[in-house]
Amino acid sequence: MADRKAESLHSSIGLLGISAGSLLLAVHFYSVPRAVPLIPSTALGVLLLILSSLLVYAGIRRSLRNASLFLPLCLTISVFWCGYGVVFILEGQGVLNDTGDFRNALVPGLVTFTLALLIIAVVGFLCREVILAMIASAVSLASAHEVAMRYSTAFGSSAVACNYMIVCLVGGYFALGRILYFLTKEKVAIPGTDLAKKKTHEQIQSTSGSMNLFAVTGLILNMLSASVFGCRLLGVTGKLFIGQVPWLWAAGIYQIGICILSYRAMDVLMATFFGFTSILKFAGGYCLLYPIWQPEEPSFPTPFLVVFSILFVVLALFLTLKSPVDGLYLLFYVAYCIALACRPKGFFEGGPQGVDVAIFAASALMTLIHLYNVKASAKIPTGKGAVKALLARSSFLKLREGADLHAPYLGYSKYADAEILGYACSVLASFAITMTGDPQAPLATVVIPWVVVAGGILKLLGGSVAFARGKTLESSAFILYAVMWIIWGLTRYGGLYGTTRSFHAAVGIIAFMLFNGFIVFCTLFLNIAWFFYSLTFLLIAVSFLLDAIHALPAGYDIAATLIFGLVSFYCFLSALFNSIFEGSCLPMGRPIVQLSGVGGGMTKCLHLPARKASSVKRIADILKNGGTCGIPTDTVYVLVAACNRPDAVEKAHHSKHQAQDRPMSLWISSLKQLEPAKHLFTPLLWDFMEAAWPSPISLVVPRGEEMLLLQSSLESFGFETPTLSHVSLQHHVLRGDISGKIIVFVLMYIHKCRVTLPCAGEWADFLGMKDSAKYVGTPQSIAIRIPDCSVTTHLIDLVGPIVVTSANPTGEADTTHHNQVYAKLGDKVDAVLCDGPSPENIASTVVDCTKIDSGNIGFFRVGIIPKSQVLQILEQVQKKHMWVPNSGTCTTKSQEEHVNHSHAVRNGVGTAASEETVPVQSPSDGCENHTRL
Repeated sequence: MADRKAESLHSSIGLLGISAGSLLLAVHFYSVPRAVPLIPSTALGVLLLILSSLLVYAGIRRSLRNASLFLPLCLTISVFWCGYGVVFILEGQGVLNDTGDFRNALVPGLVTFTLALLIIAVVGFLCREVILAMIASAVSLASAHEVAMRYSTAFGSSAVACNYMIVCLVGGYFALGRILYFLTKEKVAIPGTDLAKKKTHEQIQSTSGSMNLFAVTGLILNMLSASVFGCRLLGVTGKLFIGQVPWLWAAGIYQIGICILSYRAMDVLMATFFGFTSILKFAGGYCLLYPIWQPEEPSFPTPFLVVFSILFVVLALFLTLKSPVDGLYLLFYVAYCIALACRPKGFFEGGPQGVDVAIFAASALMTLIHLYNVKASAKIPTGKGAVKALLARSSFLKLREGADLHAPYLGYSKYADAEILGYACSVLASFAITMTGDPQAPLATVVIPWVVVAGGILKLLGGSVAFARGKTLESSAFILYAVMWIIWGLTRYGGLYGTTRSFHAAVGIIAFMLFNGFIVFCTLFLNIAWFFYSLTFLLIAVSFLLDAIHALPAGYDIAATLIFGLVSFYCFLSALFNSIFEGSCLPMGRPIVQLSGVGGGMTKCLHLPARKASSVKRIADILKNGGTCGIPTDTVYVLVAACNRPDAVEKAHHSKHQAQDRPMSLWISSLKQLEPAKHLFTPLLWDFMEAAWPSPISLVVPRGEEMLLLQSSLESFGFETPTLSHVSLQHHVLRGDISGKIIVFVLMYIHKCRVTLPCAGEWADFLGMKDSAKYVGTPQSIAIRIPDCSVTTHLIDLVGPIVVTSANPTGEADTTHHNQVYAKLGDKVDAVLCDGPSPENIASTVVDCTKIDSGNIGFFRVGIIPKSQVLQILEQVQKKHMWVPNSGTCTTKSQEEHVNHSHAVRNGVGTAASEETVPVQSPSDGCENHTRL
């Protein structure tokens, strides 16, 4: 219900945004015949930019819940209005002054979105999403009419305005209906707006074999960038100039967003592909801006484009294993990079523009295939099954599949691994700077987009995703290298450096080298590939430093970049192989330096996300089979073993070199687990446990072994001791002082009776401890607790009572993150249940309850719960045990229940009490129990 309400609100926000933008455009086109437009171009552009950001929010938030046409519709219109709005702003600021400039700037985008929205409308009608299909078709018709209006005055602007009014009315009707449905708590539903009666949408699956819905928008963005250059070749537009940059850079910015969302959809290969294409879009926009500061057209670095085509070929081969159609589509970009490398003027030449026309047509076809296969039950074949069946016969190559395909190295992550893109960007950036360029004209060669976008922006993206997946060292390296590429690229190839060299630049480079030296040291404990990757980047930093101080040897910088590029290319291939195939076809290597406790559990211990119920069940199965695991709690991480598995308890005891002065404790999920042994606890202790739990309070309760020693001593003197069970005798024993022991001993000696009291492990035997008892607690007492953590209590419900100790070697600090458990005990435990940082950095409070019936409690350790709070709980429990003025006796309801329970012994067999006892008031301590025969 809550999901459906959120879905309704996001749909309403998106549709209201589309209606508002359509209303603005309808008013604008109705006022076009006037001398002065009703809405100024600059104001219209700013409003469209605001609405485009609103559509991005609504589309993405809705897409996280179901697979609907709403996402591609919102994102497509958002990109459309983003570029459209910037063009209006340029026109309003007088940038597009020449005749036909405004038309040449608008037409490439209008052509693209006419076809893209038509494809969305067709699929919408086929899949019976009529409202969205009507909106898409109306906007598509409006764009088509506007293209005709720009080329012929016979087509008036009224047709465009009418189409936008249809969008405004349809979208507004549906959005207001959804809002009304939500505000009236589903009591009022306008006809045609009730989603509750519709078929449940398909959920987006987070597996490698699922369809990536975000890919549809990425393909439309490829159409947009190809349209800018393709229209110039076909004569639709008269020139390439600054007015078309908004379309290219809007496509590039949105393409980076699609790359991130594809990682969210666990589609690594398509995310990498969209990252590559975003580089081309930014480079195209940069080239169109170039004539502003240089009269001649820029030239392109051939080595970079050749390497880029090789990366596209490798990616196409791997993508073919998943989807042959997608792999063939990537070959168009291989041809595109080759065409750019063959023509010195790049985007301005006819060869690359011809490939752009082919990319436009192929992208439109791929958009139709992807969108239809997401929504329709009958799929358009793409060859997935054939490749999978072919690889199933191979014993050497086996595709990685399953729910844990993109499981992070540690913990839980919403994103797939982005290391492939990070390594590829290192390759591109390194080969881009092999072009030294002319110091007098540093901008003459197109290097900045490749270095800044590939080596900087996309590398920052890879570092951020790596950090989200728990790869702290890798993310730090990616982010550091990204900053270095951005600064050096802009300084050296952006005209900021000039012919002079600066001492301050050298100091900055030395600082980067010191940081990278630390990363090189850390990679000694990671793997061999990362060590060489960071070490060879140090060579590039050295070349930057030598260049800054006028001491760069001829050819050193090219040699350093080639070495770094080749090492990065190997890492790129290794990451690709490891993400697609099982096993290590191209291994990254083992750590060069292996220390105890550093990366010890890298390959020996499972790491499962605590947010998944299946993970908790898997941990429970491991514990039932005699394993030990690290789990999160309401305080810090702990190491646990099943109570009924002595071998596992012994393993946990030895795995962390458990000290005798720090015994292991016992955890349960509910007092109901102790209910069969309730008669073996005093009423005050039982009520105190009931009031204190669940919480971070561990209660140390007596085992009762002293009473067993008294009984055995009397029997050794030849006394036959019949059973006597009474609360007062238990009170004397559990007081723990010498007077209580003497009283009980005298009573037993005189009356020759056996007292039924908690004896060695008797109450613990109800929990199935058996031989585990010798590792838990001390010979006199056991610490027991009910944690205030739903994951932990659910695990105990599945396994039964568990034995617990801190998840760190004895003497070290408590572990507050699953990474620490993995590092310290990863090679000694069977699994770690990962939940990120612990809610607290302090352990539980340990309370000594062995003398609670005498009114005294002690504190072995004051943790997260302060003393005052524990004493307050005890005071409230003691108030329940009030005096009743009846011949000096004192009774409570809990005592009466406890006396009734005292007739029961283990396994539920009852026995009669030989004597009746009553508590008698004593002036010394208020209520002292005596035995009356």
